[in-house]
Amino acid sequence: MKAELIKQLRRDEKEVLTAYQDHLGFATIGVGRLIDKRKGGGITQEESAYLLNNDINAREADLLRRAPWMALLDPVRFGVMMNMSFQMGVDGLLEFKNTLALVKDGDYDTAAEAMLQSLWARQTPERAKRLSNQMKSGIWQ
Repeated sequence: MKAELIKQLRRDEKEVLTAYQDHLGFATIGVGRLIDKRKGGGITQEESAYLLNNDINAREADLLRRAPWMALLDPVRFGVMMNMSFQMGVDGLLEFKNTLALVKDGDYDTAAEAMLQSLWARQTPERAKRLSNQMKSGIWQ
């Protein structure tokens, strides 16, 4: 029964993998999943955790594919790279050529200073300070 129901719902509701407005103008995603706050929609914390875990795994794979040397970083400093890539994407992170060269060379103090001299740090100063401290200290912030 469930397989047939899924087949029907995919046909009748459609499956849209981005947020869209349904025929009544409410935010929806997937197979008719209401996410519009005005109608009590959203996701559960468990669903959010599932999505986050998938995003972390995909981001890590992409980052290591494009910058394999990062696999040699300790988990705390690799965490800085992951956090920054979540905010600006892997492409955005890889634009930090000088900072990344310092990180690759293990010059974490200078890399931390360089992080704070960026447009990124001016745009999100509190996050940049935390991540810079994490890079410098090797301790999760």
